[in-house]
Amino acid sequence: MVSGIGIDMIEVDRVATKIGKESGFRELVFSKKEIEYCESKAKKFEHYAARFAGKEAFLKALGTGWKNGIAFNEIEISGDDLGKPEIFLLGETAKSVAAIGNIKIMISLSHLKNTAAAVVVIDQ
Repeated sequence: MVSGIGIDMIEVDRVATKIGKESGFRELVFSKKEIEYCESKAKKFEHYAARFAGKEAFLKALGTGWKNGIAFNEIEISGDDLGKPEIFLLGETAKSVAAIGNIKIMISLSHLKNTAAAVVVIDQ
């Protein structure tokens, strides 16, 4: 049964500017694995923006927002062997979400030169 749906869009330049101007922003928002992945890409800010949108969409689908010990850098988005994006929860965020019960998280990411978007569906 679907228990939550979230969608988010963001301008790629907005994420690029935040990463460039604010010391520590990248580490506050992204996991070490996400940073390594995005930095390896030619259009890295598109990948950062897509992941940012994915995290926002996840929080919307969860329905709790940025509360109860949830940290952006503990919501990790990476691709499986075929490139399909998946969300992995780490640290205190994993503990907070586990309290909700057993959930399945599905995510889709998309990005263009100027815009990134994500949709998350939570099934319980």
